[in-house]
Formats: sequence, structure tokens, C-alpha cells
Amino acid sequence: MVFVLPNPTSNEIREKIIQHKQNNINETDIAKWLIISQSTVTKIWALYKKTGTTQPRPRTQGRKPLVNQQTMDKITQKIDNQPDITLKELIAEFNLQISPAALSKRLIKLDYTFKKRASIQKNKKTPKP
Repeated sequence: MVFVLPNPTSNEIREKIIQHKQNNINETDIAKWLIISQSTVTKIWALYKKTGTTQPRPRTQGRKPLVNQQTMDKITQKIDNQPDITLKELIAEFNLQISPAALSKRLIKLDYTFKKRASIQKNKKTPKP
């Protein structure tokens, strides 16, 4: 029976793999002893030989943001100085290649919110005589 461990493999198991491989124990025996797949042992050993460390590779999955952190800092500073600025004005001022919706999502993650409609006083209903 093989148990599936969460990804990435814990540092403790990674270190045990490296210790056993350095003692010339084969990968099949290590995998059975640690209850992991042989391919995990092979990959961790190859990574150790390549990088010299047991740390997992950094996760670089997903789409990269179109606006870097330095530009986002400038945008938030501009919003703080001019709270009534619109998304379209921000995009034009900073010459961004991003949609207003995408910029809005990034700003919402930074706890900035925008009104969806202008603040107009609602008509009051007058009571009928």
C-alpha cells in the first residue's frame, strides 16, 4: 500500500532520502522504507545533486502580474493623494497594459474599494394628502 503525501514532500523525508542515497542504499528500498514513490526519491536526489540543497523548488506556477509591485505602490500612493481618481485615469496616467477590471481586482486585494455609482441623493417620497 502506498500513501500519497502532500506536495511538496516534507523536509524531514527529503533529508532522510539524501542520507540514505549518500550511504548507497538503492531508491526502491528507500521508497519502501519511507512509504513514498520511487519517482519521488529519484526527483529529490536529482534536485539535491543539481542544487546542493534539500529545499523544494519555488513554486512559479500561474500567470505573472501585468503590473509590478513598484508600479502598484505608485498607484496606491496616487489613490491616497487623489481618492476620486477613476480606474481609466489610473491606466492612462501610468500607461498600463491592463483592463480596468484587472486593475480593480489587484486594488481590491490591497483593500482599496470603489463606488459603483455616483453618490446622488435619492428622491424622497412625499406623503399623499
